[in-house]
Amino acid sequence: MKEQLKVISESLKNRLVEMNRYIHDHPELGNQEHEAVNVLTTFLRENGFEIKCPVAGLDTAFEAVYDSKKPGLSVAYLCEYDALPELGHGCGHNMIGVMSAGAGVALSKVIDEIGGKVYVFGTPAEETNGAKVTMTEAGLFNGMDAVMMVHPSGFTTESGTSLAMEALQFDYTGRPAHAAAAPEKGINALNAVIQLFNGIDALRQHVTPDVRMHGIITNGGVAANIVPEHATAQFYIRAATKEYLAVVKEKVLGIANGAALMTGATLEVSNYEISYDDLKTNELLSETFNENIRSLGIEEIKKPSKSTGSVDIGNISNICPTIHPYIGIADCEITGHSQQMVDATVTDFAHDRLVIATTALAYTGYDVLAGNVKLK
Repeated sequence: MKEQLKVISESLKNRLVEMNRYIHDHPELGNQEHEAVNVLTTFLRENGFEIKCPVAGLDTAFEAVYDSKKPGLSVAYLCEYDALPELGHGCGHNMIGVMSAGAGVALSKVIDEIGGKVYVFGTPAEETNGAKVTMTEAGLFNGMDAVMMVHPSGFTTESGTSLAMEALQFDYTGRPAHAAAAPEKGINALNAVIQLFNGIDALRQHVTPDVRMHGIITNGGVAANIVPEHATAQFYIRAATKEYLAVVKEKVLGIANGAALMTGATLEVSNYEISYDDLKTNELLSETFNENIRSLGIEEIKKPSKSTGSVDIGNISNICPTIHPYIGIADCEITGHSQQMVDATVTDFAHDRLVIATTALAYTGYDVLAGNVKLK
């Protein structure tokens, strides 16, 4: 069956390359990826998938499903397709969407014999507001037996981890006064923000090394001779797991409230961006993918480096088996979010690797549906 999947994937190469080049040449920012969605859903619809678009209240999110009409498991592939401002596809999302759609189509050609369902999800705005979080909260991934995607990079790398992240905004309100003539009548909101920073700096030595706490002051007052009535700080708080992130968050909130008490200001705390859970790679699914990609001629698979970033796929991985490996498209170091990546995604070498990754994803999906790997 896998040899059949390989033949199918290779037969799709011209179409996959065409789609990859088109999305590359027509970059669209997050939540504006209408052309990319049209390209991918047209391909999926032509191959028997039923399409829902939009989903989860997101105009450029979609759900595509091929149902064998036989009992079985459900495998999902994730498409990304948003670009970066000015740069274009500096993170290779043009390849990600095409690889996942190609894998879904290839697997759909054999699923009628083994049963189950193949899903392909369009997940917009990975670079900005993380649509996978919204889609997870909407229940789109509930019941999935395996969720997969592959990201282009300089080297082929195993699926790893990411940091859980919460984006917190601290709004302090004081009382304005003339800073020279009547400072005693004022309550300085900026002082509260400064104490917040000092407290968080003091906390750093009392948290585990994986924790990252970094912030900026977005509002510090309006004039030097006016006691600041309003002051605002925004922080990213990150940790290796969402469980420990919750512990750190409580410590930070304690500091923030303490800063308010110290200065007499009032405090309002909110989230200014969507929060991300940590990526929990399913090791059995990951090793299955690694074995499949080795069988296609890629022998060297690097271990992932320790992550200090956060990705929206983490939320999916906390509810169902998930992997996020990397495919080498240059066999050299490539800087993400660079012109180097933009150019690398449309080389002949990258297109060969696109087909290999598509095939490996299809192989792994087959292993799940056929019961060759037991994930639960």
